[in-house]
Amino acid sequence: MAKYEIGQTASFSKTITETDVVTYAGLSGDFNPIHVDREYAKNTRFEQRIAHGLLTTSLLSGVLGMHLPGPGCVYMGQTLRFVKPVFINDTVTATVEVLDFDPEKGNMRLKTECRNQHGELVLEGEAKMRVPREEQGGAA
Repeated sequence: MAKYEIGQTASFSKTITETDVVTYAGLSGDFNPIHVDREYAKNTRFEQRIAHGLLTTSLLSGVLGMHLPGPGCVYMGQTLRFVKPVFINDTVTATVEVLDFDPEKGNMRLKTECRNQHGELVLEGEAKMRVPREEQGGAA
């Protein structure tokens, strides 16, 4: 059986915490008050702070790097569409699905999405990955 198959999926879930948002702000330098200022956020359309979009996206990196295609792969590209906000204490499940795999070149295209604890789509896109030569399955 081939290691990678069209339709193969993997997922990872995490609850986004206050600490995650503050840490991400420090790492990225993005201290936009919509993320870090409770009083400011109360007066926005969301009425509360929202997690950084790329913090949510980082959960996809965890699935891709550790599960499918997994260790040794390299992220080549990602399209994103932010559908709904993610709030502090939301549990987000990132899921990837193999759409195409070229074993000769080691290139993989995957559907990527994140859903909240209510099953609502919050982020969608497509990733392009390169898998390690020893896992390509084609001619060396």
